[in-house]
Amino acid sequence: MAYTTIAKPNTYFNTKLYTGNGSTQSITSVGFQPDWIWIKRRDVSEHHCLEDVLRGAGYSVRTSGTDAQQYRSTDITSFDSDGFSLGSNGEVNINSGTFASWNWLANGAGVSNTDGSITSTVSANTTSGFSIVKYTGTGSAATVGHGLSTAPKVLINKSISASNDWFVGHSSIGFTNFLKLNTTDVESVNSGIWNNTAPTSSVFTINSANGNTNSTGVEYITYCFSEVKGFSKMGLYTGNGSDNGTFVYCGFKPAFILYKGKGAVQSWNIQDNKRLGYNPNNAFLFPNLTQAESDITRIDLLSNGFKLRTTDSGQNGSGQGYIYMAFAENPIVTTDGLPATAR
Repeated sequence: MAYTTIAKPNTYFNTKLYTGNGSTQSITSVGFQPDWIWIKRRDVSEHHCLEDVLRGAGYSVRTSGTDAQQYRSTDITSFDSDGFSLGSNGEVNINSGTFASWNWLANGAGVSNTDGSITSTVSANTTSGFSIVKYTGTGSAATVGHGLSTAPKVLINKSISASNDWFVGHSSIGFTNFLKLNTTDVESVNSGIWNNTAPTSSVFTINSANGNTNSTGVEYITYCFSEVKGFSKMGLYTGNGSDNGTFVYCGFKPAFILYKGKGAVQSWNIQDNKRLGYNPNNAFLFPNLTQAESDITRIDLLSNGFKLRTTDSGQNGSGQGYIYMAFAENPIVTTDGLPATAR
């Protein structure tokens, strides 16, 4: 795999912080028209709100729950050229509330994809290795086209027309196993989710024996992530139980990290480079909880990766494995296309 030609990672992923006004407002300076927006209120307990261009503005799902998507005309009201617009719903725009939004660029409204046995609608950005996929389950073992030119390492799947868990497939635990984004559960073994089959460069696989990803007539959304060196990294690290914790090399300075202990009954974690934004107190939020953010010491964001600074088993338990997905603030790439050596 060649090193990234993405000179400005924040034109494909960017964290944007804002303060609500309780009315309507446009959030600008994202740097692009986002196709997937994930919003969380920071100062008090509130649900996570996720919307994307394939489902349309106002159609929200929550990682902190199992409900089917809901339509609210006062949530995100439009995807704009340099950000997004909001209505008055308190989940995304309560007066004086502080919010974080994480924004990804795919490829606009989406096109029909017939690479799999199920025809899907796909918005895919092959440069950054990110696609949004919408499909309807058949109840029979099937493949679904994802629109990327390389095999995704991470799949995040949710039924949108029925209540169900969020299923996460990650190459570091294999696609016989899965985690649930909405729970603290440890990894589970069930070939019914991904049909015991890793994604290919064109499709991912779902099973007939498990309605969680393939119930007849149920609509699903899947967020697919391929690794792009110098821009994104998906892997596994092992904790050491020390506040001089494990260092994880990414090949870039992280702008965003999503991670979870695969064998620990602990929450998922999100950390980014904008909330507080200094070491060692980069603030974190929990995708599976409504809880407000915390700035307890957890992690250092470094020029070439991240380093754990806690003994907590949720992030750095001795001998425990943690899956992660990270995106770049700045790549470490020399002029000849090779990674620079960190000092």
